[in-house]
Amino acid sequence: MRTIFGFMTAVSIAFLGYMTASSHSELYHQRASLFKVLSVTSNDIVFVGNSITHGCEWHELFDNPAVKNRGINGDVIAGMRERIDPVVEGHPRKIFLMGGVNDISHNLLADSIGRAMGELIDYIQLKSPGTRLYVQACLPINNSFGRYKLLKGKEDVVRAYNRILKSMAVEKGYTFIDTYSLFADADGNLDRSFTNDGLHLMGNAYLRWRDFLLPYINE
Repeated sequence: MRTIFGFMTAVSIAFLGYMTASSHSELYHQRASLFKVLSVTSNDIVFVGNSITHGCEWHELFDNPAVKNRGINGDVIAGMRERIDPVVEGHPRKIFLMGGVNDISHNLLADSIGRAMGELIDYIQLKSPGTRLYVQACLPINNSFGRYKLLKGKEDVVRAYNRILKSMAVEKGYTFIDTYSLFADADGNLDRSFTNDGLHLMGNAYLRWRDFLLPYINE
């Protein structure tokens, strides 16, 4: 029994090692260090997320220089928590937050990912209570492309995680935005017309996203 416990402890420690800063990619550290020196002001609208956020020129999309991109390719929720301080210290007007799909690819369950996101949300609200927080649903995936093996069979985890995000909105007082439904086809997969790899978005998808978010940007 002790041997099993010792093995599980070692696995837990190894997994926690993945969550530490030392395990982040070179790109993560490059962009995180850049974000430390770029200012955020109380007039800004900041998009925080992973590669799906990283992949858009948000200020051009909205034709608004106050819209800033703080997305990093491959980021997990723990990584966002590690680098959120330069954002919340500027007390931006709004934050649009999206994350979780990379956590799902690491075989985490929806409940665990929801707790991690809930802790990040709590921290943002504690440090910048005047910021309007919008939490966007994890986008659907499309495994028919066969590109991202670690997301194979994880469609139900995505949906369960999104249900958690929606249910937490009332308790925590943020605005939940259903970006999942925006891009899902009739079968609940990422619509093939919006992607070329089953996960990331093409230009027409970002235009659709922009139009969907404009009421939240302008309110």
